[in-house]
Amino acid sequence: MKYGPRAYEREECAAERTLDIIGNRWTSLIVRELLWGPRRFNELCKNLQGISPKTLSQRLVALEEKGILTRIHYPEIPPRVEYRLSEKGRSLAPIFEAMRDWGRRWT
Repeated sequence: MKYGPRAYEREECAAERTLDIIGNRWTSLIVRELLWGPRRFNELCKNLQGISPKTLSQRLVALEEKGILTRIHYPEIPPRVEYRLSEKGRSLAPIFEAMRDWGRRWT
């Protein structure tokens, strides 16, 4: 890929569109957490220290709408809901691995 003043415009900036979906702190951390496997809401709240339940709920809805994760509702009492990455969400794994490797080297 060539970089220059118009390089991103020619590609309709796929990188920008990707960052629009996963670029904010909580969204990327939710995806990172779900790369380890399905999680329930309270597990995500506990593992993502500092996120409010409202923010977590909003981010989960947005990720579901974008097709990054799926919400699985089990017909049990008490109700049980799990969140897991879709195929589209799992395809983000190499991006997160690259960010991990970069962070280990440069931060």
